[in-house]
Amino acid sequence: MNWYAVRAIFRFEMARTFRTLTQSIASPVLSTSLYFVVFGAAIGSRMGRVDGVSYGAFIIPGLIMLALLNESISNASFGIYLPKWSGTIYELLSAPVSYVEVVLGYVGAAATKSVMLGFLILITARVFVPYEIVHPFWMLFFLLLTAITFSLFGFIIGLWADDFQKVQVIPLMVVTPLTFLGGAFYSITMLPSAWQKIALFNPVVYLISGFRWSFYGLADVDVVVSAAAIVGFMMACVVVVWWIFRTGWKLKA
Repeated sequence: MNWYAVRAIFRFEMARTFRTLTQSIASPVLSTSLYFVVFGAAIGSRMGRVDGVSYGAFIIPGLIMLALLNESISNASFGIYLPKWSGTIYELLSAPVSYVEVVLGYVGAAATKSVMLGFLILITARVFVPYEIVHPFWMLFFLLLTAITFSLFGFIIGLWADDFQKVQVIPLMVVTPLTFLGGAFYSITMLPSAWQKIALFNPVVYLISGFRWSFYGLADVDVVVSAAAIVGFMMACVVVVWWIFRTGWKLKA
C-alpha cells in the first residue's frame, strides 16, 4: 500500500476545502441554521411533541442527514470530476498508484469533510434547541458509515459524469427529495398506512431512522435493518468502483 500517495491525495482535497471555507463549511451550516429557525423555532413552537421529543430536537438527526448526504456526494464527485475535466486525471492514471489508494484518498477526504460538517451542525443545533444522545457510539457509527457510503456513491457519480450538470443532478433531483420524503421532518408513522408502506421503499428512511434512534431511542424501522441497509449499499458501491477501475470505464477525460 502506497500510503504516501493516499496522504498526498487526501491532503490536496482537504486543502481545497480550506481554501473554500465559505462554500464548503459555512454555507451548509448557515442553511441548516435557517432550518432550525424556521422549523424548530417558528413551526416547532406551535407543534406538539413527537413521541415524547420536542419537534425542534426531533428534526436534528434529519437535518444532519440532509447535509451529510448532499455534502458527501458533492465533495467526492467534484473531487474526482475536476481532474477529469482539467485533464490531470492522466497524471494520476500514469502514476504508480493503485485504484484502492485513489479511492482511499478521495473518498477518505470527502468523508472526513462530511463528518466535520456533521459535528459542526450538531454543535450549532445546541444553540437553538436542547437535545440528548442516548447512544453516542451508535451515533458515531451511523455518521461515519453514512459519510463513507455516500462519499463512495459521489465518487461513482464523479466518474460517470460528462459535465458539471450531471455532477449536480443526482444530489439535487434525487437525494434531496428522497431525504425530505424520508422522515427528516416527521416520523413516517404519522402517515396514512398506505403511505407508510410506500415510504419503506425509500432508502433514506433507513438512514434517518437509524440515526434518530441513536439520539432518542426512537426508530421507524428496526435499527438492525437500518444498519444492514447502509452496509449493503456501501458494499454495492465498492463493487461498482471495483468494476469501473477494472474495466477502465469513464476514467478518461
